[in-house]
Amino acid sequence: MGGKMGYSMTLRDARRATFLEARADDRLRQLGLVSVVVPAFNEETAIGHDLDTILATLDAVGVEYEVIVVDDGSTDRTAEEVRCRPRVRLVRHPVNLGVGAARKTGMRMARGNIIITTDGDGTYPNHEMPRLLAELADYDMVVGARRQEAGTLRWLRAPAKTAIRWLASSLAGTRIPDLNSGLRCFRKDTAERFLPLLPQGHSWESTITLAFLTNGYTVKYVPVDYYPRRGGSSSFHPLRDTFNTLRLVFRIVFYFYPLRVLGPVAFLLVLLGGMKLVRDGISDHFHVSGSTVMIILTGIHLAVLGVIADLIIKRSGRL
Repeated sequence: MGGKMGYSMTLRDARRATFLEARADDRLRQLGLVSVVVPAFNEETAIGHDLDTILATLDAVGVEYEVIVVDDGSTDRTAEEVRCRPRVRLVRHPVNLGVGAARKTGMRMARGNIIITTDGDGTYPNHEMPRLLAELADYDMVVGARRQEAGTLRWLRAPAKTAIRWLASSLAGTRIPDLNSGLRCFRKDTAERFLPLLPQGHSWESTITLAFLTNGYTVKYVPVDYYPRRGGSSSFHPLRDTFNTLRLVFRIVFYFYPLRVLGPVAFLLVLLGGMKLVRDGISDHFHVSGSTVMIILTGIHLAVLGVIADLIIKRSGRL
């Protein structure tokens, strides 16, 4: 009895796995041309392995695709490694413009409406691309959410990213497991709406994530592994790029939902002013100080400003 039950469960699981695999294959075939965009800056030791993995993986699932490498001003043999693979398109920036600029160039050059981005430094599991693409039938963006931080200066990057991710989640009104993963797929025509907002540097991923979330688009997070980079050195600057990411979180949320930034500040000021008003009444025999009035009025002004800005955004059709 126990043996038959075990066999039955195993067979059921196998049938379910086969069904899910067939369903994923159907979804992949319905995507049309997929454009893989790979930015690279001095990645001669890793780019070849990444490209071979991408080509072999997408060949195996039978999806129609193209691979575009944007060489962002490399001074090593990155371009030569790419040229060794004639099925890969090479686009070169004469100088280093930043990873965000390279991704935007790849988006503009892409012939397909489905874009999947990754990095060329060996850190992302590119064999997981079909799993992400299969989810795109039900979502507007699918992000490979890294299970762990494996970048340089991990002791500094991990807590900074956690704090920024918490802030972004609070402002966007939804949980964000990974704000700035470079492995993600989306539709080109949707992302082009936000192209003028996307920065040149490392905050590109954070910006496009928040742009999608604050405009009502659905985002799916698929857990993936994350590996130490293969040689080379990261262009990530811990202080500058962390500050830029923090600034862009406020900028994007304020651009689309100003009330989510101004509202809490206005509420805290009015609350603080109200508490100070009670204190003035108790200690100064109901004499209201000028600072109390100023705090309350500032909070009210911010709330009104947020409402007006929100109405302007909705009227302009930005949302």
